[in-house]
Amino acid sequence: MTTAEEGRQRLDAASVLNAKRTLLQLLARAGVWSGDAEEMIGFVEAGALALAYEEIGGAGRSAPDGKGEAYAAGWLDGARAVADELGGVAERALRQALAADPTTDSPDDRPPVGRTEMERTKVAVTPIYLSFTDVSDLDPEVTEQVLGAVLRTMSSRQRSRYAGRLAEFATTHREHLERLYAEYGPGSAIAIHGRYTLVHSPTSVAVLERLAAAPSALYEEWDAAELPPAWLDGLTKAWGAPA
Repeated sequence: MTTAEEGRQRLDAASVLNAKRTLLQLLARAGVWSGDAEEMIGFVEAGALALAYEEIGGAGRSAPDGKGEAYAAGWLDGARAVADELGGVAERALRQALAADPTTDSPDDRPPVGRTEMERTKVAVTPIYLSFTDVSDLDPEVTEQVLGAVLRTMSSRQRSRYAGRLAEFATTHREHLERLYAEYGPGSAIAIHGRYTLVHSPTSVAVLERLAAAPSALYEEWDAAELPPAWLDGLTKAWGAPA
């Protein structure tokens, strides 16, 4: 072991496993089912690997100076090989977290919505919604029914990345969303119009994203869930999407 390696702080495998088991026990005491806890820990692990892959594989990395062209070329080839392998590890970790067989996984599958998928989406939509408007007393409180329809338009893999997709959607369409919530949301002149009821729910962010990205699939799942057609029509009109 070199002096540089001795100065680095790393957790050994036993310590990592101990931390994971400790977290599982703490979550169990809080009433979190072990399967849900394992899934969430798996997502955190896969996410950490994905972020590490992005960091070491990012542009702008260069070989140490003063070693010659041959050394630099070999160094860069080695760095790319390590980054590619880490990307593969991150992909396998995500597949494991999704509990999917990589030989049969299909991006077109729409499995039943899991409990952690629902909770992750709730956590994702609320701060985005509150960045545009306030909590409304007119919230219809149908979060799980609406988000269930939204999530059923996606595969498990798409759901695993949905928080990021929602954040990107909110950033890309910020001005449009600001106008929509100002005109139709809490405190607006038409706030109590039943057609725009869903604008008072944080789930509206996810519904709007699906209207923009997959309107046909959303209408199909909306009908299957027997949700009020007027709510979806109202958001469609407010968003300006074709009905």
